[in-house]
Amino acid sequence: MSPRPRPEYGDDAEAADDIAGFIAGDAASDDLGDEDGAAEEVVEQSPAIDAAFTAIDWSAHAGDADGKVGPEVIQTLVKRLPNAPGVYRMMNAAGDVLYVGKARSLKKRVTNYANGRFHTNRIGRMVRETATMEFVVTRTEIEALLLEANLIKRLRPRFNVLLRDDKSFPYIVLTGNHPSPGIFKHRGARSQKGDYFGPFASAGAVGRTINSLQRAFLLRTCTDSVFETRTRPCLLYQIKRCSGPCTGEISAGDYDELVVEAKDFLSGRSQKVKSEISEQMQQAAEDLDFERAAVYRDRLAALSHVQSHQGINPQGVEEADVFAIHLEGGHICIQVFFFRTGQNWGNRAYFPKADPALEAQEVLSSFLAQFYDDKPCPRTIMLSHKVEEEHLLEQALATRAGHKVSIMVPQRGEKKDLVDQALQNAREALGRRLAETSTQARLLDGFAQTFGLAAIPRRIEVYDNSHIMGTNAVGAMIVAGPEGFVKNQYRKFNIRSTDITPGDDFGMMREVMQRRFSRLIKEHGDEPAGGEDEEKAAFPAWPDVILIDGGQGQMTAVRQMLSELGVEDRVVAIGVAKGRDREAGREQFFTKGKGGFTLPVRDPVLYFVQRLRDEAHRFAIGSHRARRKKEMTKNPLDEIAGIGPTRKRALLLAFGTAKAVRNAAIDDLMAVDGISETVARIVYNHFHEN
Repeated sequence: MSPRPRPEYGDDAEAADDIAGFIAGDAASDDLGDEDGAAEEVVEQSPAIDAAFTAIDWSAHAGDADGKVGPEVIQTLVKRLPNAPGVYRMMNAAGDVLYVGKARSLKKRVTNYANGRFHTNRIGRMVRETATMEFVVTRTEIEALLLEANLIKRLRPRFNVLLRDDKSFPYIVLTGNHPSPGIFKHRGARSQKGDYFGPFASAGAVGRTINSLQRAFLLRTCTDSVFETRTRPCLLYQIKRCSGPCTGEISAGDYDELVVEAKDFLSGRSQKVKSEISEQMQQAAEDLDFERAAVYRDRLAALSHVQSHQGINPQGVEEADVFAIHLEGGHICIQVFFFRTGQNWGNRAYFPKADPALEAQEVLSSFLAQFYDDKPCPRTIMLSHKVEEEHLLEQALATRAGHKVSIMVPQRGEKKDLVDQALQNAREALGRRLAETSTQARLLDGFAQTFGLAAIPRRIEVYDNSHIMGTNAVGAMIVAGPEGFVKNQYRKFNIRSTDITPGDDFGMMREVMQRRFSRLIKEHGDEPAGGEDEEKAAFPAWPDVILIDGGQGQMTAVRQMLSELGVEDRVVAIGVAKGRDREAGREQFFTKGKGGFTLPVRDPVLYFVQRLRDEAHRFAIGSHRARRKKEMTKNPLDEIAGIGPTRKRALLLAFGTAKAVRNAAIDDLMAVDGISETVARIVYNHFHEN
């Protein structure tokens, strides 16, 4: 089917183009990297959304309201809406998206808003702030539900249920781009060819499972480059964790059988695999080949270890996700348990942001749609509460997953026990969360009183530098707020300036401050620092306080740079210097207009600041080590223009080392497959300037 032609737009065509680009695959998730061009984790598009793209009629009716706000503007827009399914966006005068919703009939749903009769204060506030709306007409309500989930995750509207802490899950991948597939841990986009199994709740669970699967199926875990260069079996072969395909210790056919068994086991056919291995063990014993029988015995023991160390492993649940929601004090916790191949592959707690007036069913329904927006959906989903539009949600998830999906609320038996356990975990996780939040609030209050702040800080940024004799210098920034550390706001700064003397901490701190606040002014110059608007859901971009790991010298450099940028009065800068003999508890603090002072040794605020400083130090050291490791493993061939991974691999296989490539003559370079005379001269000239 070819896409329908897009109709003419009003003044808001650019916004409609923005949605079109997103559905076509241009969207990416929140920035999780550094100020030097942070890595972005691309949200994978669903085939269902791609199909929906061909059936969408685009319409945007902005510009018809003539400055009206609230029900009046909605009454103006509703006149042109069809009785068709679709998605709508409500936006304020500044252009911020307030709410994204879907409807079976856009005209009927939006008319309800236009009437001005609202069931909750939340909807009333939302409508009163609405200055314009945008609409996308879809072919079916299922497509509207899928598009709604995509837009909510991307735009993060203030009045929607928002899935927070949505970092990707780790998976196990059996590679498919090599004659001898390997088994590896994988996280992120599935760009590599192979079979993916998961999700697992944590990287630790993946590591333990792979460790046991190595003993059970003897699959390799080495990289392709290591595999190609092996001349004798590695240690894993000696300790019976690999079958040694790299040196021909096992035939290609026998290794393929191991791969098939591993796929069967990870796909849920564990009993079949165990039965086959058991039969092979019995046959080997009958043939008096006890050494081979012992190998099969050890493999069976490893499979039993995988299943017995995954927590609760229900007998009647092969593939399912279990969701339980608990609400308390205006806060929400949703506990998710993952069951695959009859095994518990871990659990994770989520704390979505939603209006306290919403019922558990509404929150859970919206959460599920967003949760599976970029994750594979199992065949069974078990819930603690019945959700709204359950049948529609089943159809939408089935469309995305490509197989039937069943949503149920178990009432008895083993499945009910699983949901009850998830609910108990949700209660306990929310209890811990509330206790931590309460403690954090008291610490922030004490912090404000100790340092004479006008208000309790909402955003604290802590800065530290790390280097070895000035090499691989890195500046680091960590962020803390009312709910603890905000790790998706962390940033690192690779020190670039060539004017800084190696080891000059003051110069490095000036560069970090200049780059951080120049960008902040450019992107959020008009935003008030901190702010007291409780309605504002977004975490503030401007810090209330910056903590500098250093003494008076660092503070002088920081204040000088803040003054040059004209933001000295917007943030409070505090220096934290190590005490005598670098002993914890004797730290000195430096603030504007006040000399160095200390805090009582057992002061909770002192412990709080120490924890902030230690986290900044940990992040700075980790960033420095990563940069140093990358520098140490960098190959001289990487610097040659036109030499990509394939040619680099060919040269190293032919000559062994980069040093040998440097010493090779042009004729020797041309003898390598894929190296033409032109490329050979480029390589030769790179190493021979004269």
